[in-house]
Amino acid sequence: MDRFMIFISIPLSFLVLSLPFAIADLRSDEQALIDFANSVPHGRNLNWTSHNPICSSWVGVRCTPDNTRVRSLRLPAIGLFGTIPPNTLSRLDALEVLSLRSNRLIVHLPPDVPSIPSLHSLFLQHNNLSGIIPSSLSSNLTFLDLSYNSFAGEIPPTVQNLNHLSALLLENNSLSGPIPNLQLPRLRHLNLSNNNLSGPIPLSLQTFTAESFLGNPFLCGSPLSPCSGVSPPVSPARRKRSFWQKLSTGAIIGIAAGGAVLLLLLVIVVFLCFFRRKRGDGDRESKGKGSLGARSEKPEEYSSSVQEAEKNKLSFFEGCAYNFDLEDLLRASAEVLGKGNYGTTYKAVLEDGTTVVVKRLKEVIIGKREFEQQMELLGRVKPHPNVVPLRAYYYSKDEKLLIYDYVPSGNFSSLLHGMLLKFLSLGW
Repeated sequence: MDRFMIFISIPLSFLVLSLPFAIADLRSDEQALIDFANSVPHGRNLNWTSHNPICSSWVGVRCTPDNTRVRSLRLPAIGLFGTIPPNTLSRLDALEVLSLRSNRLIVHLPPDVPSIPSLHSLFLQHNNLSGIIPSSLSSNLTFLDLSYNSFAGEIPPTVQNLNHLSALLLENNSLSGPIPNLQLPRLRHLNLSNNNLSGPIPLSLQTFTAESFLGNPFLCGSPLSPCSGVSPPVSPARRKRSFWQKLSTGAIIGIAAGGAVLLLLLVIVVFLCFFRRKRGDGDRESKGKGSLGARSEKPEEYSSSVQEAEKNKLSFFEGCAYNFDLEDLLRASAEVLGKGNYGTTYKAVLEDGTTVVVKRLKEVIIGKREFEQQMELLGRVKPHPNVVPLRAYYYSKDEKLLIYDYVPSGNFSSLLHGMLLKFLSLGW
């Protein structure tokens, strides 16, 4: 009997001893996320406080099934601005999915982020990250999207070691140099377009379509135009000597005369420009200074990736805990709930399971400023228990959307018929 009790007590003791370590790991993940949020300015309010349970209420955070570690972090289009601080997100050593796309992140990508050992999906597209792509990449990566940034330099050769990689999206950057010979058996999606890559396309990547390589004027080989043959190098002295030997004396005199005429014309043009500049009055100088001042006061323009992020940005009302953007909404599965004079209403189920109601307005002609003013007035109205609150909206020239909470309890018609049946059954 004593042996049996000892046998039972061993796993129980192990479980009791391991529980504080699991809690400590979750607390360390919580502190890492708070350090990240405190270091990076963000437009939307995050409810990341120690008073809220991290695994069930923190925006964009998903934990493992046993709620002991943070498994995914998705913060698309929430207005993150600035640099990714090192030694923050890299402390989430159980993180599998990281999505910071469609924000305003700038400068370089810290090497400790893409090298998180457990990471298999990294989404950083539509930011303004620059510098080189870190060579330290997690060997478990299956999806790497760094498109629409300002990365420069060469594609790191360590990409060849990512045997699990199925998607590599690096389009619309400033990458240069040759394409590595990526012999990756699981690679299904590749886009290297609109960079400064050069040289022949490796044989292992020639099965992809031309769209994967367009916008690189110095790339050649299938599926693009074939590479031209390279002629043997000729020394400049020899080339010059052979050229002049082929010319006659009359041709040499003609070339010299033409050069003299061109030189004379150049002197006349320079003289005229100098003369006109001398005659310029003070008004022109002041005008030039004014234009320079106006140019210096011109606000800084965002890159195309940020403009794209702004275009896809939904406007959320204060207190809304939803965490998605227009791209997520367009990818959601939709079901028509009804049609009216001003548009169609849909039930949309997003990838993370969030369910909302989307009102798509049609034939509503209104300016952006007036539309936003109307939405702000609606957002200030105190919610009524019998009225579904408006959570967000989207405006563009061709599309106007209203986003509401989804109430799964049916519509007014079904409730009314249910009440009538109840009254009839009671003998009313």
